[in-house]
Amino acid sequence: MKILIVSHEYPPIGGGGANACMNLSREFASMGHKVHIVTAWFEGQKEYEEQQAVSNPDGLVAITRIKSKRKYMDHCSFSEMFDYLKKALPITGNLHKKNNYDLCLVFFGIPSGPIGYYLKKKYKLPYVIRFGGGDIPGFQDRFAFVYKLIAPAVKIIWRNADALVANSKGLQKFAEGFYNKKEIEIIPNGVDINAFSVQNDSKNTQNERKEDTINLLFVSRLIERKGLQDILPQLTQVNNHCNREGKRIKLRIVGDGPYRSTLEELVHKEQLEDIVTFEGLKSKTELPEYYVTSDIFVFPSRKEGMPNVVLEAMSYGLPIIMTPCQGSEELVDGNGYISRVDKFGDKILELIQNEQLRQQMGLKSVERVKNYFSWRIVADKYQKMFERF
Repeated sequence: MKILIVSHEYPPIGGGGANACMNLSREFASMGHKVHIVTAWFEGQKEYEEQQAVSNPDGLVAITRIKSKRKYMDHCSFSEMFDYLKKALPITGNLHKKNNYDLCLVFFGIPSGPIGYYLKKKYKLPYVIRFGGGDIPGFQDRFAFVYKLIAPAVKIIWRNADALVANSKGLQKFAEGFYNKKEIEIIPNGVDINAFSVQNDSKNTQNERKEDTINLLFVSRLIERKGLQDILPQLTQVNNHCNREGKRIKLRIVGDGPYRSTLEELVHKEQLEDIVTFEGLKSKTELPEYYVTSDIFVFPSRKEGMPNVVLEAMSYGLPIIMTPCQGSEELVDGNGYISRVDKFGDKILELIQNEQLRQQMGLKSVERVKNYFSWRIVADKYQKMFERF
């Protein structure tokens, strides 16, 4: 099968959705499919390259990067998305005429949905839209006016798609709140199942780990929606309880974004400088060190699709404390807590005081990743869907 994947974000640019795009494309190539990705160019990247598939030496992923406007690696504006869309439309059409693809997989209905619609109307090419969250009107409050303007066009694009895919039940329900006249299927995100087995041996040999310190970890872009401001004030009381038992806590915040200065002010106000550290944005090669030297992963987000960082934390054997946002229902089952944000402190303290429970939940995290969230399992679900067209 020849698959065209259209995504304005692909590593090293973008976040969880870009990571999903990369891993799925490599799995598709490993399964013997011909895969071509059309994405946005960023400084230092090649305009065209071929990347190796996961487990098939003959499998290659072709990548075409379009020189559209893009200022930041981790996020982009609507105007930058539109510039990508405008330039990608003719290029994808020319590629299809040359390669005669069997289908188009669109990552994010905004901005790439119109490309799938265009290719279907002009060339009868089936297209699937895989939602990421922010591409669903109403997901981000700050874009309310833009969503209102484009909502009618978005509904037309969804209606004409051959399949719509959400990565969690929560995101499916959110999408149905916008448009409920077409079935929205659920295929979850995946994660590298080898992460835990490769890294776990080093978990107790890191110099920075101290027996009296419980390391909490948060990884994501620093925006208000991620909810860190809701749990920071609870850490003083948690740390005071720990001090009575000869322990202390440390929260490492990995990521960057426009909300960082607000969070730093809150840390200063709450006198948490000895507890909270801002580590900044880290590359994929740098992240493992943080996962393997942590004890508990916290994720107080208010709204998600299915957060990749939680899956990554699970693959490294961490217990999870997260809010009942989209994706929590699938991710957390015996391997942590789904908690109201005002109860995070209680849940953190409960895990700190019970090392055996932390270990059991960590092992359960790994088990769930292996049984439900490997990229091959996820890719197989997509393949079964593609075979219908």
